[in-house]
Amino acid sequence: MSVDRAGQAAVGTGSGSGAEPGNATEAASAVRSYPVAPGIQLKVRSGPGTGYAVVRTLPEGAWIPILCQTTGTLVAGTYGTSAIWDRTAAGEYVADAYVNTGSDGWVASRCG
Repeated sequence: MSVDRAGQAAVGTGSGSGAEPGNATEAASAVRSYPVAPGIQLKVRSGPGTGYAVVRTLPEGAWIPILCQTTGTLVAGTYGTSAIWDRTAAGEYVADAYVNTGSDGWVASRCG
């Protein structure tokens, strides 16, 4: 979960038009995207664990937005062993041990 860089996700159409603090556009623009480990085709699952169904597989070189994080199955991956899972969309989770977040811990709010 170490990283050289992390980018801002392009979410919504926020054009910097003076949106008021706390609205949905501002909250969405705060979502950060991170790269998946090099050479990995990462499985996206329907829940935070290896026992959940695979929804799709991300191609090598993919970047993912992390909307929130939660605990799940312990996974040994490229960036260590972790029970943190990243929610990338509604009903879609990836093992944080394969995501280059720059941290061995939490980098987003906890999923509710």
